[in-house]
Amino acid sequence: MSSEIHECDVLVVGTGASGMSSAVAAAHHGLKVLVVEKAPVYGGTTARSGGWLWVPGTHLAKEQGLHEPEGAAKAYLRDQAGTHFDEARVDTFVENGPKAIDFFTRNTAVQFDMPPVFPDYHAEAPGGLPGGRSMVTRPFDARELGPRVRQLAPPVPELTVFGMMLGSGKELWHFLRAFKSFESFFFVARRFGKHLLDVIVHGRGMTLTNGNALAGRLAKSAMDLNIPVWLSSPVKQLIMEGDRVTGAWVEREGQRVEVRATVGVVLAAGGFPHDIERRKQLFPHAPTGTEHYTPSPAANTGDGLRLAESVGGWVDPTIPNAAAWCPTSRVPRADGTEGVMPHFIDRAKPGVIAVTHNGERFTNEALSYHDFIQDLVKACRARGEAEVGCWLICDHHHLREYGLGAVAPFPLPIGKHLRSGYLKRGDSLEDLAQRIGVAPQGLRAQVERFNADALTGVDRDYGKGSTAYNRYQGDSLVKPNPCMAPIVNGPFYAIRVVVGEIGTFAGLATDAECRVIRQDRRPVEGLYAVGNDSASIMGGNYPGAGITLGPAVTFGYVAAMSLVKAHAEQKQVMLQPNWAPRVQVTRSASE
Repeated sequence: MSSEIHECDVLVVGTGASGMSSAVAAAHHGLKVLVVEKAPVYGGTTARSGGWLWVPGTHLAKEQGLHEPEGAAKAYLRDQAGTHFDEARVDTFVENGPKAIDFFTRNTAVQFDMPPVFPDYHAEAPGGLPGGRSMVTRPFDARELGPRVRQLAPPVPELTVFGMMLGSGKELWHFLRAFKSFESFFFVARRFGKHLLDVIVHGRGMTLTNGNALAGRLAKSAMDLNIPVWLSSPVKQLIMEGDRVTGAWVEREGQRVEVRATVGVVLAAGGFPHDIERRKQLFPHAPTGTEHYTPSPAANTGDGLRLAESVGGWVDPTIPNAAAWCPTSRVPRADGTEGVMPHFIDRAKPGVIAVTHNGERFTNEALSYHDFIQDLVKACRARGEAEVGCWLICDHHHLREYGLGAVAPFPLPIGKHLRSGYLKRGDSLEDLAQRIGVAPQGLRAQVERFNADALTGVDRDYGKGSTAYNRYQGDSLVKPNPCMAPIVNGPFYAIRVVVGEIGTFAGLATDAECRVIRQDRRPVEGLYAVGNDSASIMGGNYPGAGITLGPAVTFGYVAAMSLVKAHAEQKQVMLQPNWAPRVQVTRSASE
């Protein structure tokens, strides 16, 4: 028996972008909402992300004169999703994405900026565009959160500089050019000075960027609507009345609390990046479930999926890629723990290649992180390598100019990374090859071939720098190819890269209203899933920057609108006589 009963219209499980979007939109429309979070901090994977959203046809694009061609977005998603194209859900996304952005930017603290040019990852595919779909969360002043800023999940430490978050747009560009132009130098000096002042006064930086800004803005929006958020409060069981989910048992402060959600429960618990058993089942490169490294929060262990499965929901195991793959490197930390560094843009910079143990390249290094890993897995299997991994190789000039992985560019020192073994160095290519266990002759031959191609600007083997997305991530000042430069100035360096992800794709099957459905397509009444708890509409592909958060915010809004409609319909049902549901408690998520 529970010692406490809490009543609400909607229970939202998870505090990432999808859950908080559902909560804010539902509360704005008059529903009583409770949000519960398993972790002691809020923000979920969103707080660690880049904060980009991919949403076609928004007012932000139109205001810049970027008009979405009729049917282009659907055509692009049809091409990208392949056999797992879900027309009903894609139509819902394309129709409601602009509505969701309008709602949040006009009614809440959530705001975005859209660069005029940020290509789709496969802009040359049918329906792909060179810009107008990816937007980034506008930086946010954390002081607006008051004391609750202390409970905001921090960004990935390896993606900060002295704890300072760098905006992934123009701000990062200035930091990479800090010693190349006076404008960038003064920009960086002002930004760094403000950060130091905030640390002195507030104990931490107060300028939130990227996903941390989105998590903060959604939290401020929830605070403005007086939405209660229970931290350290995992959901243990769902409660059913007949065939309808009507609440959940929540563990809070050592007690089991019965939460009665009269309209519905929204699962937004972040997917399963740390669920070893499901990784073992769905990640081909991880036969034991452990050969995988993720920067996602440790609390994301697949609770939402198991809760839904306990009442008839299901996860489609046939999706071509069960997660948004990302090359990662394992970074030793001063406290003895290990961080996971995602490699988003460093591979596209000129003067860096990726090789396997035979010293040979296997792909276009400037591909999206998702495509890069798919090619890496194929190459390692074809070459009979026991471990799926590769080495990023560069010379001294490149390392100090652009950095690599967790190694920052000049003037920040590299000594700690050499001492920890994260960064490997060799006086010559042959010396480096011996230190990292790569075939010396193979590496020498590969570098010489790459160098010859860099002079002409044409990568004969893999086409590095040949697409709009490649060139966007390169260095526009480098000619003739912004993604290629000779690797000639020793000493030479290498970083080991292994397989990780930035979120899972294989999630619960849902309908166009985000209701969890059974295998016979009937909805589990009262149960919704959004974000990484629901199956990605991208069909296992990664078409552009923000294809996780764009649908997360959009379907969070869609779920809220469905709950608002259900609330109105429920009022009519409750007025009918002789309505006596049967109470049933399901098994726990951990069973």
